[in-house]
Amino acid sequence: MSANRALSSPQYLRTPDAALHLGLSPRTLEKHRCYGTGPAFHKLGGRVVYTVDALDSWAALGLRRSTSDPGSGVCLPARRFDGPVRR
Repeated sequence: MSANRALSSPQYLRTPDAALHLGLSPRTLEKHRCYGTGPAFHKLGGRVVYTVDALDSWAALGLRRSTSDPGSGVCLPARRFDGPVRR
């Protein structure tokens, strides 16, 4: 990795920046953390941070080519589910 890239793009994003990256509200990401339906995150001390790769991988689960495309994964809504969570 070049030194310029390391300075220009942060390796970890806090919740407000991660939400902006995904086009969601920070509160939605907080709900996803509570319910276990969102992107993978790290706890560094008392701070929650996300890698850009984890955010992009999670968003890719919702990729569809048409309304009839079942896709290869599911981005679940930020709510409680009974039973195991599918990913």
